[in-house]
Amino acid sequence: MTSPPTDLRRRWLFADQLGPHFLDHPDQPVLLVESRAVFRRRRFHRQKAHLVLSALRHRAAELGDQAVVVRADTYAEALAQVGEPLDVCAPTSRAALGFVERQPGLEVLPHRGFVTARPEFERWVTAQRGGLLMENFYRTARRVHGVLMDGDDPAGGRWNLDHENREPPPRTTTLDVPEPWLPEEDEIDVEVRRDLDRWEADGDVTFVGRDGPRRFAVTRDEAVAALDRFVDHRLPTFGRYEDAMLAADPWMSHSMLSAAMNLGLLDPREAVERAEEAYRSGEAPLASVEGYVRQIMGWRDYVWHVYWHTGPTYKESNALEARTPLPTWFRELDADAVEARCLREVLGQVRDTAWVHHIPRLMVLGNWALQRGYDPAELTDWFHECFVDGYEWVMQPNVVGMSQHADGGFMATKPYASGGAYIKRMSDYCGGCRYRPDVRVGENACPFSAGYWWFLDRNRERLAPNRRMAQPLAGLGRLRDREALVEQEELRGATPP
Repeated sequence: MTSPPTDLRRRWLFADQLGPHFLDHPDQPVLLVESRAVFRRRRFHRQKAHLVLSALRHRAAELGDQAVVVRADTYAEALAQVGEPLDVCAPTSRAALGFVERQPGLEVLPHRGFVTARPEFERWVTAQRGGLLMENFYRTARRVHGVLMDGDDPAGGRWNLDHENREPPPRTTTLDVPEPWLPEEDEIDVEVRRDLDRWEADGDVTFVGRDGPRRFAVTRDEAVAALDRFVDHRLPTFGRYEDAMLAADPWMSHSMLSAAMNLGLLDPREAVERAEEAYRSGEAPLASVEGYVRQIMGWRDYVWHVYWHTGPTYKESNALEARTPLPTWFRELDADAVEARCLREVLGQVRDTAWVHHIPRLMVLGNWALQRGYDPAELTDWFHECFVDGYEWVMQPNVVGMSQHADGGFMATKPYASGGAYIKRMSDYCGGCRYRPDVRVGENACPFSAGYWWFLDRNRERLAPNRRMAQPLAGLGRLRDREALVEQEELRGATPP
């Protein structure tokens, strides 16, 4: 291996920039900062705090003498201890970017860790007519980067295979697929757990959720092993049940790589390339591969760019004027207080693992919050803090735009609100639940079915201009029990369902 160029500065790596693609040379000197204030500013899920701190310390152990590790209360205090020129890849939040840009002598490099660069996205925006659509961005990205293309045409002749990836779950308790890759904890994890216990006992930090075994990668080698396991054994069944939910199978066929990717351990391009290789070799069907590629270089990249494109006021968007504070049972992940089985199971999975896949996030947690009018900015913070893969750039577009329709339709053409019928079709949650998805008023009324109509009733004037909402609003007008339903849901208030 060649020696690093002598003009390379020491690279400051944030805790979400831990992979080799954030260095310009394998032997480049590195600065790692462990800031206690990061854990004090927010009330993170205990397992998220463990994951981030474990990943940072594992990277320090890997680099050895190549890295200077500074433990300080704040980043400013840490930088004051470093007496040499530094550079840094642009961080992933506006606050952090503003901080590094204010530091004298600190060279700030372009962002890394995404398929499409920010200037490419802005050029694409300039060329659009009639608004921005993720589907159009995704197709452009595939053309530009030559992913799943046969010449000038999409592989298989179609850009979008979503209709093949929406099957309800089989009539089994779990999918018949190999287990995902799971890590084995080591002495660094033991040290991290001991430190978090001490910090919490000292009153220095507080957490939400339960501690538990680490379930996600914290090193490059672990992340590659998890990617290998997914592509070789789980990708073939990913697409078919991508939107399905099973109470006893939280992982389904999902990759569980979002946390590793958001820590910077995996370059998203290598995950895309591995998936395409599986399709080209006949090891995975096109529908599964296209669905996975869409998640990464379509949706993941798109929300990243929307975060920067929309600016700092986007989080405060509140087109539906939702002002309800998160109730204590929801904020504290008190799943045991909830009777509705779907919400109880999903909230319990967040409490126990700090993760659920995208459909429970959108169609159970997000759907519930939308129906109840939870404050979208407060909900965004909750998702940021409670999920191992939650970051500001991830959650603002996903929650404010996609989930809560608080941006008035910039991210989604209509609200993602649905009644209990959708949950019944796409999951096994309704079995054994005392609520009935086909009942909206009365003791056995499904709170999601009732909540759907209550949401429409509260927002009918705001939603009336949306042509895609004409049919649901017409249905609202035909409800004979609308007044009783509205009274019922208003009385429910913050009470857990």
